[in-house]
Amino acid sequence: MTGHTGFKGSWAALWLGKLGAHVTGLALAPDRPDALFHLARVDTGVVSQVVDLRDRQAVAGVVSEGAFDIVLHLAAQPIVRASLVDPIGTFATNIMGTAHLLDALRGHASLRVALVITTDKVYANGEGGRSFVESDPLGGKDPYSASKAAVEVVTASFARSYFDRTGVRLATARGGNVIGGGDVSPDRLVSDLIRAVAAGEVPRLRHPEATRPWQHVMDCIAGYLVYAERLCGRDDLPRALNFGPRPGSPPVSVGAVADAALRSAGWSGGWIHEPDPASIEAGTLSIDAGLARDAIGFESMLGCAEAVELTMRWHAEVRAGRDARAVTLAQIESYEGRR
Repeated sequence: MTGHTGFKGSWAALWLGKLGAHVTGLALAPDRPDALFHLARVDTGVVSQVVDLRDRQAVAGVVSEGAFDIVLHLAAQPIVRASLVDPIGTFATNIMGTAHLLDALRGHASLRVALVITTDKVYANGEGGRSFVESDPLGGKDPYSASKAAVEVVTASFARSYFDRTGVRLATARGGNVIGGGDVSPDRLVSDLIRAVAAGEVPRLRHPEATRPWQHVMDCIAGYLVYAERLCGRDDLPRALNFGPRPGSPPVSVGAVADAALRSAGWSGGWIHEPDPASIEAGTLSIDAGLARDAIGFESMLGCAEAVELTMRWHAEVRAGRDARAVTLAQIESYEGRR
């Protein structure tokens, strides 16, 4: 898997290790000392390779050294506002990094499935309020969204040109807005809230009215793993699936998620609306995950309120001194018991 040093990648690597998989991770080193990768000692039991996806030769070297049958490509520059600061770096990482990986995988002897993770933001969003389905047009008005829409096109072209003819199933998974324990990235709602509360500062929200398809990281990762498993045994599945809240779930605003998180944290100081007049972020975004339910029998199990509660509980337990790896694995085990 790529991106095993990131937030979702760390959860996925721990979960795969728990399931008995032999995992090789390819990614940049974490850029924060408090990253989940460090706190949960994710490198324990994972062959961890520090490689920049923008380095074609380095990627090809790591891929050529291993024998593996499933690839999960999670590595990316995932922050919208960071993409506005550095669009070229975002395009290089997300588009060319994906192309370098897929090119290196061509002809890999044991490969059966490669799943490329994109985002709910790949759709051309006219903000009409309708939930996007997989057949809707792709687009992107900011560099991050545009880069991920381009990754969808790049992946489909590699599938048609190379992988389909060799029987390797190459697909994309479009995940919703993910929350969960251990996310410390800037410009992520819950992590920004936690940092503000820890510093005794009133949190500031740019777009409290905006809606997003919120889901817990365990629902998202579980969807990816089920999809990869199903792809291994079938060649009639869709090659792109949305993963988000259960179909029919009501939209939830940024402000509502913030209120729930702050209540869980025991914070009574509220938040401040601090608009960003230069922002081009979407006001409404929703995806329809009905095809994942129909095609592979998967739908999210955790509603938004429970996802927020689990996230805040993770941070409270780790802040109280519990081992981050143990807390993460305990949440995974509890989740598995409910499936």
